[in-house]
Amino acid sequence: MVDDTDVAMRSERLLSNMPCVRPVLDKIADKWTIMILTVICPKPARFNEIKRRLAGITHKSLADALKRLERNGLVARTVLPTAPIGVEYSITPLGNSLRPSFEALCDWAIRHRGDLEDAQVAHDRAHDSA
Repeated sequence: MVDDTDVAMRSERLLSNMPCVRPVLDKIADKWTIMILTVICPKPARFNEIKRRLAGITHKSLADALKRLERNGLVARTVLPTAPIGVEYSITPLGNSLRPSFEALCDWAIRHRGDLEDAQVAHDRAHDSA
């Protein structure tokens, strides 16, 4: 059972630290970050492999996201001594420290996708008839 006082205290702590929290969340809570980290978490991958596994991401979006993730220390870029030269992306220890959180979020999304869709349908019906 969740204690309402504990929830209120945690919420207040988060809100009071929002100037510190928001910039960090802006770096990790965008459209593609969690999905990219999910792809490279088990093993390093090349650009085209990541793109192939993330149906719907554009070349530019992936390139920009990987550069941002590398800059933020979540992803490492390694140039491979191949001909032609290849590049491989891997998750860093800092990125890997996010793994339990993004796996929990992905599990939640899988479990509650239908609930969200049902809520949207109910909301739309209620507002269409009003």
